[in-house]
Amino acid sequence: MANILISPSKYVQGAGELKKLGEYAEKYGKKALILITASGYKRCGSIVEAGFKNSQAQIVFDYFNGECSKNEINRLTAIVEKEGYDMVIGIGGGKILDTAKAVAYYKSVPVLICPTIASTDAPCSALSVIYTDEGVFEEYLFLPANPNMVLMDTDIIAKSPVRLTVSGMGDALATYFEARACKASGATTCAGGNVTSAAIALAKLCFDTLMEEGVKAKLALEAGALTPAVEKVIEANTLLSGIGFESGGLAGAHAIHNGFTVLEECHHMYHGEKVAFGTITQLVLENIPAEELEDIIDWCIELGLPVTLKELGITEISDEKLRKVAEAACAPTDTLHNMPFTVTPETVFAAIKAADAYGRYFLGE
Repeated sequence: MANILISPSKYVQGAGELKKLGEYAEKYGKKALILITASGYKRCGSIVEAGFKNSQAQIVFDYFNGECSKNEINRLTAIVEKEGYDMVIGIGGGKILDTAKAVAYYKSVPVLICPTIASTDAPCSALSVIYTDEGVFEEYLFLPANPNMVLMDTDIIAKSPVRLTVSGMGDALATYFEARACKASGATTCAGGNVTSAAIALAKLCFDTLMEEGVKAKLALEAGALTPAVEKVIEANTLLSGIGFESGGLAGAHAIHNGFTVLEECHHMYHGEKVAFGTITQLVLENIPAEELEDIIDWCIELGLPVTLKELGITEISDEKLRKVAEAACAPTDTLHNMPFTVTPETVFAAIKAADAYGRYFLGE
């Protein structure tokens, strides 16, 4: 099997870059449909409009209906066709960005992605997660190419709730450990091949950046300051983790996250918060040295990422619940089987219980 790496064609990050969107966009087309929420338009619509005043590209805004569903994608695809738009721009959170990617794919036009938060590594990916209109997961839409451009305006992202960026760090924490596992097992990555050395290097840089800059970035964001640490963490959460997970592969952490989705008590937690606990559980499965595990748990505690089942929202813990999580995590189609050793519901169940015990110990509970 070939080694494969995929990535967005262009990645731009910096303070105030959204003002230049018109300058960037005119290189891709002349008439853009911009997908945004009503609240998103209030926050940054005027910035975008000002940036297109001297652009050769025209824009029309359309308000997102709230779900990346087939009905919403079909509605927008019909608009693109009827009005003759030759590019799609998504501004906002994950579901808007996934919808924009899907619409652009079906109409074979360029797509520009402008996240307003740094809570996951999805913006750079060649993937859209499709839900029903009611918000229930339906399927993955694997796209033939990554976005033509990803633009991160760090001024805007720094003003988003701090918890969202911290959640992004929890998601990014898994990147290196899952890529390392896929490299060891020879698993097929989301890019459709084996792990490249470049993907491993980016995944390791992602991890090193989080360890060195994560706590500094959180404190700076809480103080309302956009610092070099914040810039580095935004890049780690989005670009390094984005390329790292897609071309490095997924393994235990995300499968364990998926297992926890069977418990309603966890539904209020952000994706990256559950992934952080899933990462600790994967590391318990791997039986990494105690000092390394302690460093990662301490880092999570400093950031406020969950290290216990109670912090995940599970106040009434039972073996029955945890076995359900373990069973779901070990689903035949999930990525837990990319680990370089045999994993069973029983070993995952034990690792979850142990991870919770370690978390309680380091919290002094």
